[in-house]
Amino acid sequence: MTHVGHRIAVERKLAGLKQIQLAQKANYSLSLLRAVEQGREPASPAFTAAVARALQVEPEQLTGAPYYDTIEEDGPLEGLTDLRALLAEGPYAQGVEPPTFAELSAEMSAIDRDCRNDKSRAALARLPILMRQIYGALHAASADAEGGATYDLLCAAHAAAERLCRRFGYMGLAVSALDRLEWFATQADDPLYAALGKVKRGRILMYHNANDAALTLIGQALDTISGDDTATTEIRGFGHLCGSIIAARGFRADIARDHITEARNLARRINGESDLYGTMFGSANVEIHSCAVELEAGDPGRAAHEGMALVLPADIALPRAGHHWQDVARAWLLIGQPDKALKSLNFARRAAPQQTRLHPSVRETLHGIAAAERRRTDSLSSFAGWVGVAL
Repeated sequence: MTHVGHRIAVERKLAGLKQIQLAQKANYSLSLLRAVEQGREPASPAFTAAVARALQVEPEQLTGAPYYDTIEEDGPLEGLTDLRALLAEGPYAQGVEPPTFAELSAEMSAIDRDCRNDKSRAALARLPILMRQIYGALHAASADAEGGATYDLLCAAHAAAERLCRRFGYMGLAVSALDRLEWFATQADDPLYAALGKVKRGRILMYHNANDAALTLIGQALDTISGDDTATTEIRGFGHLCGSIIAARGFRADIARDHITEARNLARRINGESDLYGTMFGSANVEIHSCAVELEAGDPGRAAHEGMALVLPADIALPRAGHHWQDVARAWLLIGQPDKALKSLNFARRAAPQQTRLHPSVRETLHGIAAAERRRTDSLSSFAGWVGVAL
């Protein structure tokens, strides 16, 4: 049974560190490190990031992502090889003959809808072809106005690429996609892509436990946004939501809750959940993040009860709903109710099966449920088998 704690123990011993030494380097308690290594408590994303940095290894070395065996059970991940080649080409990416600009925009919207509806495989399969076509359109652009609008599309495509790479666990590719997004943002007509890039960069930095640098970037991004239309409101709100989680994982609960308050005020201006920029910003997303902040800030009881009581709208983005129930499951486990944790994981599975099956926290929660239960239930074994985890 391999979980994050087991991998931490292996890497710690390879580094020649005692548990107390690693706990001090990671700025966590010795008792928590022991519990995680023994599988008695799930490793939170913040804990994993801090320990990975202390051990000077990639976080994926501890989580085991990407989960190749599970991915391949559903067949080859179409589009990944082409996307990897495109990102490796960088500024020398080759374009192909494009359709009309309207058709390119419509395909970009369709890919964003696939991302929103937990159809990440379909989105990934279509994305590299579209990106090649947009590059072709850029090469054929005959006026500055056409070029700026085409750069907007390249920003949107690389934002989708970053999102998809993270979902499938390819964090290195996500960073490459983000690098290209930030460069294209300097040429785009839409100034909000520059702010979006900074916010996304902050989220990547959080993954590597660079929370101070991440919060600085979030602040810089928010400072550059002006206006009060729907687009600026969404990007500003997205910045506050990302800032809330970064602050909570950095043990700054007051700052995290301030970000939630700002986001909640902004969400009142949005009718439902916005589809712009792939941020899925809206009131429901704010309340999801509010529960997540309490979990990350150290109040799993509040996160579990408020999260279970939260009524999500029918049109919520499916990955958002799935992530919410994954967090609620971890919260229930932390307060000693593994049965409710498994129930919440099943809610996540029903909402967003593709995302749930490949999320590291789901696997950690499953291991924690198995450790907490005296008898292995058929429902737990069935769920673990579906995810591809041997308990």
